[in-house]
Amino acid sequence: MFEHKSVLLEETIESLAVKPDGIYVDGTLGGGGHAFHVCSLLGEQGRLIGIDQDADAIAAASERLQQFSDKVTIVRNNYRNMKEVLNELGIDKVDGIYLDLGVSSYQLDTAERGFTYREEDAPLDMRMDQRNPQTAADIVNTYDEMELYHIIRDYGEDRFAKNIAKHIVKARQEKPIETTGELIEIIKAAIPAKVRATGGHPAKRTFQAIRIELNQELEVLNSSIDTMIELLKPGGRLSIITFHSLEDRIVKNRFRTNENPCTCPPDFPVCMCGKVSRGRVVTRKPIIPTEEELTENKRSKSSKLRVFERV
Repeated sequence: MFEHKSVLLEETIESLAVKPDGIYVDGTLGGGGHAFHVCSLLGEQGRLIGIDQDADAIAAASERLQQFSDKVTIVRNNYRNMKEVLNELGIDKVDGIYLDLGVSSYQLDTAERGFTYREEDAPLDMRMDQRNPQTAADIVNTYDEMELYHIIRDYGEDRFAKNIAKHIVKARQEKPIETTGELIEIIKAAIPAKVRATGGHPAKRTFQAIRIELNQELEVLNSSIDTMIELLKPGGRLSIITFHSLEDRIVKNRFRTNENPCTCPPDFPVCMCGKVSRGRVVTRKPIIPTEEELTENKRSKSSKLRVFERV
């Protein structure tokens, strides 16, 4: 079953200030946890559009949101295509959009999806959308050493990136690397024993890096925020939950630029560039989980919620 404990649930719902007759978009529907609560606040005229690229998530959310089927439309797609999805549904502007960028518990716990570094042997898959012909195994076996080094350094922020890349390339000369277990052993061998003993799981950062690269997670996020803000009605809100510093930085910077897009030198007495603010950042500091939530759901640990309001 597609299980996923919704992170920062109350905070996200509150941040959207749901109107009973509003139109809302869940760009990362998952198991439908946040969506269920949004739907329960909608009146007869209200609508929720749920978007997800994972077939398992679509099936689970469809079941979970069954009682709201008259007001819910679920679309299998990537939120980067939100504008096209809404156009096809005849929707021009919406009252709120939200994203939960975490990998779902279901994806992590279903070994054959290949996301988790805790299962000793599963195929190296990691696709959010299983229609994607490329898998994690393709990256591990075809990227050259420099490319591997860059993604592990930049997306995994791993200080042993150079050595891990070197070990991967050396190992695959013997035979292709096909499973999570094989990759974990290679990574372990590339990290000094005393670091392995004290840090978290040695493969965590590399697995994150490969997953981000494969699913183009940061490019999708960076290229979608402006469009999502554009899709909001005045007073509409965009709420985004991130799970690591790379995502959070993108959200923070894009929100800031949309609030203050002026590119004139600071000493200009008046703005000459003509770029107009599209709204305001509601969260000066990100909203983080309460102690209670951290106790109940360990996976909420690194989550941060940022909110932007269209003016």
